[in-house]
Amino acid sequence: MNTIPQDRTGPEALVALVRGRIDRPVVLVGPMGAGKSRLGRRLGQVLGLPFVDSDDEVERAAGMRIPEIFETLGEPAFRDGEARVIRRLLDNGVRVISTGGGAVMRPETADLIWAQSISIWVRADLAILAARTRNGRPRPLLAGKNPEDVLRELSALRDPVYARAMMQVDTGSGDDDAIMTQALRGLLDLLGDCDE
Repeated sequence: MNTIPQDRTGPEALVALVRGRIDRPVVLVGPMGAGKSRLGRRLGQVLGLPFVDSDDEVERAAGMRIPEIFETLGEPAFRDGEARVIRRLLDNGVRVISTGGGAVMRPETADLIWAQSISIWVRADLAILAARTRNGRPRPLLAGKNPEDVLRELSALRDPVYARAMMQVDTGSGDDDAIMTQALRGLLDLLGDCDE
């Protein structure tokens, strides 16, 4: 791991060190409510890279919202569409991609992400995830259920897969700048040796 001099620890200095060294897509994986889209949008902005949310792309391709896809076509059809979208996004150049929480549970999709991207597991504690998912957009896997119970079960299944990502970012504490600094430091650690 690289050591960053203390005078070069702010987000702006880290952006300067990381920008231009990203040579493949940056893919954010992790549970619903972890903040993948929020972090991804911000990372794309500061690094000068396009940001794409795979859930938005699935909705665009299907011509319907995710809850409608689950209700009318079922989860397997949603996962098929999600896999096609992620494959296309990975093939379309350097960008920041936020994925749905279950995307990496399809082994072929996970293998593509691990092989073709800089993968980041975006994490937060269960209580924070439950609070974040109680509000906002509808989430079919939580419909009519206790979010904390569902998230606990999903965590037991999915966390070992998320753990295959190249790095982790905890979005549960700290302001946006602190989270961004954590992400940029992780990227610098991963990419830092490429010019040495």
